[in-house]
Amino acid sequence: MGTKLRNGVLPFAIVTFIYFIVGFLTTVNEQLQAPLKFTFLAEAGNLKNTFTTLISFFFFLGYLLNGTLASKWVNAAGYKSTIIRGLLFMISGLLMYLCSSWFGDQYPHLAMHFGQVVLPYGFVIFILGSYLMGTSAAIIQVVVNPYVASYELPGTQPVQRLNITTAINSIGTTSAPFFVTVVMFSGISIADIEIKQLMLPLIALIACVALVTLVTRKLHLPDIANTRAAAGEKLERSIWSFRHFTLGVLAIFFYVGTEVAIGANINMHAFELADAGHPMSFFGRTDIIIGGVDLGIHALLSTLYWGGFLIGRAVSSFFSKISAKTQLATTTILATILAILAMVTQNLWFLVAIGLLHSTMWSCIFSLSIKGLNKYTSKASGVFISAVFGGAVFTLLQGGLADVFGSWRWTWWLTVICELFMLFYALYGSRIREKDLLH
Repeated sequence: MGTKLRNGVLPFAIVTFIYFIVGFLTTVNEQLQAPLKFTFLAEAGNLKNTFTTLISFFFFLGYLLNGTLASKWVNAAGYKSTIIRGLLFMISGLLMYLCSSWFGDQYPHLAMHFGQVVLPYGFVIFILGSYLMGTSAAIIQVVVNPYVASYELPGTQPVQRLNITTAINSIGTTSAPFFVTVVMFSGISIADIEIKQLMLPLIALIACVALVTLVTRKLHLPDIANTRAAAGEKLERSIWSFRHFTLGVLAIFFYVGTEVAIGANINMHAFELADAGHPMSFFGRTDIIIGGVDLGIHALLSTLYWGGFLIGRAVSSFFSKISAKTQLATTTILATILAILAMVTQNLWFLVAIGLLHSTMWSCIFSLSIKGLNKYTSKASGVFISAVFGGAVFTLLQGGLADVFGSWRWTWWLTVICELFMLFYALYGSRIREKDLLH
């Protein structure tokens, strides 16, 4: 009995915990945008928003360039070896963050000049670290998604298992904003932040990930049959020949685009409203004092947005009889309505509420996309993860539009566009053609 539990549940728990780390560090990366805008980009002129969103852009560039590489590693070396490589990339990215904070503190005046725009080298080092972190996240997710979807736990279906794992991932994303505000920057006002405050927390994070890597190497992660091609085996079909998968890749591109854009940029919009004395910024204030610690409006909004993911995924993990298609169609319709209301009313709480609806979309799209792919699954996962680059495209595009418009208000039309495409996928694109059925 004990052996069965160890062999059945422990590998699932290990992979889920590593996914928690990915969620935590992904959101830490996003939440550093606003502080780094103040510490590194004070002299970036009217391109501050655009340069700031380069942090997310380079993070998700790692997904685009390295997702398919990770799937090759899975086919060649297996799931365990690939996930360890991902953890090593994570350590490398954190080391680059550490170098960035040290360099920015020691040599604050070394910078590139573009006319009136000043871009410190410390910031350039940071975005290179962001690329490595994104590469790490891509590699690990290429392992996690097919592993969890295909790992048999009694009484569960694939979308349920994915919702359980992503719910744990959401604990990481929910706690990260307060980690940045309270631990990294000691709860001081964002305008008074110094880059050297990053150094000690980063050293602690590097030590933790190194420990997780060592433990993972010692543990047994069984391979899963019929989810990857055998060594040297050639696949007869192109992965793009499966229509429901191809459209699923586009759906995840749009999904991650709006998911990340809201999480990364809602705080930027909050600061804009605060400067204008809008009541949405807690009666014209950007400081939220609890126990003598300034938590900041940006931390609260982001935490509640990602907290919606945690609640939604925890609840939806019990939806054993509601199909992924129905869940996706319902949530995209509601999210579209909330995005429009947010723009019309300038009430950011409507955007925060979208987190609850976004919570199950990843699991729905992924499970619908890989359905029936069998030995094509691991290759599909690598391509699928590359589409997470949407998080870079839409975040950067929205930052650029905010600079062009002089406001973040109407840039949320990008969210509406993304939600409508996902609705199309739920109703039509996810249907499997007869010729795509593998026997």
